[in-house]
Formats: sequence, structure tokens, C-alpha cells
Amino acid sequence: MTVIANMAVVAVALAVLALLPSPGADERTRPVKPSAVSPALPHTATAPPVTATAESAKKVGANEAGLIPVIMYHRLLPKRLASIDRTPAQVRREMERLAKDGYVPITAADFVSGKIDIPAGGHPVVLTFDDGNPSHFMTDDQGNPRNDTAAGIIYAIAAKYPSFRPAATFWINRRPFGLRDPARQAEAVHWLLGHGFEVGNHTYSHPDLHRLSGERVSEQIVRQERLIKKLGVTSSTTFALPYGSRPKKLTRAHDGSWDGTKYHFDGVFLAGAEPAISPYAKSFDRYAIPRIQSNGRQGDCRRWCTSYWLDWLDRHPRERYTSDGDPTHVSVPRKLAGKVAKGRAKAIIAY
Repeated sequence: MTVIANMAVVAVALAVLALLPSPGADERTRPVKPSAVSPALPHTATAPPVTATAESAKKVGANEAGLIPVIMYHRLLPKRLASIDRTPAQVRREMERLAKDGYVPITAADFVSGKIDIPAGGHPVVLTFDDGNPSHFMTDDQGNPRNDTAAGIIYAIAAKYPSFRPAATFWINRRPFGLRDPARQAEAVHWLLGHGFEVGNHTYSHPDLHRLSGERVSEQIVRQERLIKKLGVTSSTTFALPYGSRPKKLTRAHDGSWDGTKYHFDGVFLAGAEPAISPYAKSFDRYAIPRIQSNGRQGDCRRWCTSYWLDWLDRHPRERYTSDGDPTHVSVPRKLAGKVAKGRAKAIIAY
């Protein structure tokens, strides 16, 4: 089901993005000030340390083998030009819903590594933004994220709902956030990394990797790895496939080399189109992690986008990942204990 849905997303994305120019927003992006942080901005915080027991896990209905929504966003525009675009108001409403429903953002890197440290009873959500669009991160005169950008919206929701941790993953191409000046690119990346966000590899020029030779696939990944390392990314562990399109040789997406530079990713993310399996589950495939497109219920989104899936998870709470509040244990109902991969869990609590 994931493969079929991902193919549908790929086809739509290829058709839409091929017709749309990338907005050149350099002139609209103010200088980034990495050290200018308003006291009003909340910071990433970990959950208070607890030691889970069978009794405490049962009390909150912990299921750390459950499903986790990994949400995929593209451009945020005042007026949508393509089906995958969202308006700032739509994103704000969706994130407010997530906060009210008890979801706590984590990065893609935390998800893949199994470092899911959120309060007991909470549900992890991974907010991902593709292409490094200017609408994801621009700053105001004080050097803080503009209110209508992805980062600004995340901070606004976090200020209103303290349990909604300001964390997300930005997968970027060769011109991060529409910035041409390398110094300003580095400042933007520095700001995001310094505030608990993840910045990762989305290839150098966003090609359909399935159409490229193996060497060209590795070239695209290595060129971008070299760029993000220059910009200050010291840990690059996740990779998002452009259009969700996988190379002919699948391993090229996570391991390879070009021009003397090797690369390796712990997780590779698709473009659609259902919740992801817990990283503690035996069936977890770290090199084909599905995402859910942020969208309503029209067309293919009747089944494959956030409006459908968030409703579905609300109706099926036992299928959703619910934390026991203790990152050193993996807690599940007893009937699900066999689904947990022992090598991925430090200690298992089955109640």
C-alpha cells in the first residue's frame, strides 16, 4: 500500500513541480542573526526523567510499537499555486490540532535513532519540510523567524502549547531558503541547528533519482553533503528522496561514494502516504519510511493525506504510538510484545 501511494505522490509532484518556477525570495529575506533570540521564543526541552513501570505504562495506555505520523510540507503560500502547497493559516490550524491532540514534535534524526524522549501519554510527530523554500525560514528585523514561515508558526504554537516542542526537519537543496550568499546560508543553518531543528540532505539539484545512473545519484547526494557540511551541519543522518522517487539500485539512497567522498544515512524518507512504523518494531524499514502529505481530503488525499490520517489515528488510539515517558524502556500492551525488535529496545515493558 505504501509503495502504491508513494508512486501516486511521485507522479503528482513531478507534474506539478516541473511547471512551477522556484520563487526567488532573496530580496525578501532579511539578514539572519544567529545570536539574536527573543526571550519570547520557547526552546527545545526534553521530558522530565521518569522510570516507567508496567503500572505507569498501563495508566497512560503506552504503545511504543504504534504508528507515528511523519508529515511532509512543501511551500507555504498566501494563495496556493499547486496541490502540495499549503497556506500559513492551514499549517497553523494543523499544528494547533496536533498540539491539542497531544502530539510532541521530534526530528527525523531522533525518530530514526529511536531517541523518542517525550512526556508520558504523548504522541511523537515528525514535521518535515522539503526543498529549503524561503517560506520555511525567513527572519524579521530582530533576527527571529517571521510569523508566516514554518519556523515562525512552530514557535507560535509552542508558545501557546508548552508541550508542543519546537522541533522539525528541513531537508534542503543547493540554495537553502532562497539564499544565494554562502555566509547568509550558513547563518540560517546555524540558527536552525542552534534552536533544536535538523537540517539535512535533499540532493543538490532535486532530480528524479530513478532516472539517473548510479554514479549520478551518488554525485547528487555527495555534492549536497559537501554543501551542508560547509554550512555547519556536523551530523547528517537522514535523507529525503526528491519526489519520493527511489534510485534503481535502492542502496544508493543510503550508502555510496563519489569523487572520493563516502556517505551513509541511517534513514531514508519517501513522499507518501501513511503513518510510519515505530523504530522499535520488527517491521520497521529505515530505508523506506513513509510520510503523510499535509493536505485536505480531495482527490488522492481522500485517503493519503493528513486530514484523513489524523482523523483515523483519533478513531484508532490503540494503533498510535503513545509514550511511557521513559526513553530507556519500550512499553507495549502484552499482546504486542512480539512485535518489538529486541535489538532496538534497551528494555521492554509488556503490561
